[in-house]
Amino acid sequence: MPSTSEIQPVVIMLGPTASGKTDAAIAVAKEIGGEIISSDSRLFYRGMDIGTAKPTAAQLSEVRHHLVSIADPDEPLSLAVFQGLCTRIIVDLHKQQKIPILVGGTGQYIRAITEDWKIPEQAAEPPLRKGLEQLAKENGAVELFRYLQYLDPQAADSIDSRNIRRVVRALEVIFLTGKKFSDQKAKGLTPYRVIQLGIRWNRQDLYQRIDMRIEQMIKDGLVDEVRSLLAKGYTADLPGMSAIGYNEIADYLNDRCILEESILLIKRKTRQFIRRQANWFKPDDPDIHWFDPCPEMVGRMVSLIRRMINVTG
Repeated sequence: MPSTSEIQPVVIMLGPTASGKTDAAIAVAKEIGGEIISSDSRLFYRGMDIGTAKPTAAQLSEVRHHLVSIADPDEPLSLAVFQGLCTRIIVDLHKQQKIPILVGGTGQYIRAITEDWKIPEQAAEPPLRKGLEQLAKENGAVELFRYLQYLDPQAADSIDSRNIRRVVRALEVIFLTGKKFSDQKAKGLTPYRVIQLGIRWNRQDLYQRIDMRIEQMIKDGLVDEVRSLLAKGYTADLPGMSAIGYNEIADYLNDRCILEESILLIKRKTRQFIRRQANWFKPDDPDIHWFDPCPEMVGRMVSLIRRMINVTG
C-alpha cells in the first residue's frame, strides 16, 4: 500500500452500460485490496435490482460495496448528497489502508469526485418547483427539457431529458440565481491520485450485449419487479423510477402498450443513453486509460494501478 505521506489513490472503473464494469471492478478489488463505491445513480434505490443490473448477492459478497440500495425509490438523492457520502467513504477507506474503486456509468457523479465540484447549495423554492413540475405534467417532460436546452445547453447535455427531477432542479437554480446552472458547478483541485480505467467496446458489439441483457432482464422477472414497485405505491414519475426500463414496463402494465413495444423502447433508449455516456467518457481523453475486453484485461489493469501507486503484490 502507498505510504500515508503520498497522495491517496482513488481508482475509477468507467465505461458505458453493459461494458462489464462490475465484474472487472470486483476482480481488480480482490487483487489490490480495494472496496467498491457505486457511482451509478440507478443502483442507489432499493427494490430496483433487475432493471438496473445491480450486482447480485453473490457479487456483493465477494467484495464490499458501498452506496448500493441506500434509498427508497421515492427518496431524492441529489448529486450533492452523493458527493458528501462518497467523500466520507473514501476518507474512511484510506484510513483503513484500502483503495476506493468508484464504479459506474453516471458521468457527472464521477466528475463530482474527480474534479471536486463545488455544487450549488441554492435552497429549493417549493412554489417554483411545484410550478415547473406542473408544466412537465401538462406539456410533457420533453417540452420542459427543451426550455432547459434554450436557457443552458451545457447543462442540458449532461441531463437525461426523462429525468424530470433533475431538469426541474436545474431550471429552479437558473431562475432563482439568474445564472446558468452549468456555470455554478465550479471545479476544485482533487485531493486524490485519480486512476481512471475505461472499458471500451465496438459500438455494434456493445449494442448486441445490451439487447441480450435486456432480454435476460425480462426472463429474470423485470415485469414482476415493476409490478411489485407499483403495488407498493411507487409511481413512474419518482426519482428512482426514472431509470430506463421502469417507465416502459409500467406503461405495459397499465395497458398503454404491449410488452414487445416496451422491450423495443427500452433497447432504443438504452442505446441513446450510451451515446450520452460517450460525451462524458471520450476515447481521446488523456486522463482515461482505455482497455479492450479480453482475458488479460484485469491483469493489465492491476499492473497499471500498481505501477501508478506503487502497490506491492
